[in-house]
Amino acid sequence: MLRAMARWPDVPAVYGWLSLDRRGRFLIKGETIANRAAREFIARNYAADAQGRWYFQNGPQRVFVQLDYTPFVLRLEADGRFTDHCAKPWGPVAGVCMDETGAVLLAGPAGVGLLDDRDLDAFSQRLRGRRDARLDDDALSARLDALAGGAAAPLCVTLADGVFALAPVRRAEVPGRFGFQAEPAAD
Repeated sequence: MLRAMARWPDVPAVYGWLSLDRRGRFLIKGETIANRAAREFIARNYAADAQGRWYFQNGPQRVFVQLDYTPFVLRLEADGRFTDHCAKPWGPVAGVCMDETGAVLLAGPAGVGLLDDRDLDAFSQRLRGRRDARLDDDALSARLDALAGGAAAPLCVTLADGVFALAPVRRAEVPGRFGFQAEPAAD
């Protein structure tokens, strides 16, 4: 790849073609990439620049990725660990947040990832109140509603990396707080 970049140093970057949806699927112009080899190639070459813009390096060309939410989408494994949409292990988890829509975000060494909505039920089974008390559905629902509203609602989640307090976050604050651009543009 370095040889291609040296050979063609002025290849313009591409914006607005590639995106990452909330389920961790790469899309070209809104269409899911069906070819497995192409998806794996993109995943292997997925990185961020110094401005927090995520891209796919395609030879000498950078194809910037528009993010539906975060740069990573995470899946909860049975053992309480996570993998990202590129099939790489995620962790160790450094913090867990929930936004006003009920979306769960996990901070880690690579940045922040959105928990795939298909794993929210399994994630909710790991939520506890004070002193590790299991909450009934009504109590859990009330606390999650309070948390989504920005109020203190003491909830902890037990994961493979430890026990974490679930903290509120506003969706609009996520890119700035975690240092990424959801809609990258040219300098």
